[in-house]
Amino acid sequence: MDLHHLKIFVSVYKNKSFSKASEQLYLTQPTISDHIKSLEEELECKLFDRLGRTIIPTKEADFLYSHAILILEKVDLLKESFTQFKKEVSGELIVGASTIPGTYLMPIIISDFKKKYPSVTFKIIIGDSKEIVDKISNHELLVGIVGAKVGNSNLSFVPFMDDELIVVASPDMIREDKITLRELIEFPLIFREIGSGTRKEVEDILESKGISTEKLKISGIFGSTDAVKQAVKNGLGISILSKLSVLDELKFGILKEIAISDIQMKRKFYLVTHNKRSLPLVYNIFLDYIKAHHFLSE
Repeated sequence: MDLHHLKIFVSVYKNKSFSKASEQLYLTQPTISDHIKSLEEELECKLFDRLGRTIIPTKEADFLYSHAILILEKVDLLKESFTQFKKEVSGELIVGASTIPGTYLMPIIISDFKKKYPSVTFKIIIGDSKEIVDKISNHELLVGIVGAKVGNSNLSFVPFMDDELIVVASPDMIREDKITLRELIEFPLIFREIGSGTRKEVEDILESKGISTEKLKISGIFGSTDAVKQAVKNGLGISILSKLSVLDELKFGILKEIAISDIQMKRKFYLVTHNKRSLPLVYNIFLDYIKAHHFLSE
């Protein structure tokens, strides 16, 4: 059924006049008559009784009108929805991120995202994984990106990217390019603070191999990845860090990667949201964008 026919029919029905419908729709009366005639032929019924200059809707017209106005309203709503959908996405995204994704991954994601949605602005709150998860649990943040699953059942953790953890050392500290896990724990180790996603993942990996953190020779604990890197550069010990965080140092030979012959250390980055919170449109677009793209893929 032609929507244009329905629109003309509704106007004629409301005005009880072909001439008034003609004025309202900016169409000639013969055009109005032709559309109504076509509709009557399609439905195989009479819609208006013509008594001189007066027209009277039939029972079929009453029935059709009750459905036609609903159909036309739904079409208008659909058009409005698409108009909103096509409007430029804008607004501020406040995202919590743990140190590694916040410092080394988010700038890449934001730069890529803004090429498609230039009117969106970002505010990135950086803390350790536990701090970010706690903020989402307490409804201080809507979305987080972390390197470890910590929290309660009210939170959703969706993995979206793999991260590699590697052993790094000053080039002068270890001559070998590859050692065993047992040889690793004989060296002084530099750790991030408790609450760090990197530290939690390292501890979980070591404990899965039967190595308790109590057996480790920890020579220093630092509250940031940059501080850990500086300590390693100055020979305080070796460390296990995200490869993302040391790409430049490895490229220029400031730090050296030491392969572990009997273990490969991997973890995932997670998108964290609260199960009971509804996200604004711009947040959903951002999350869908991240899930659909593979950033820094090898």
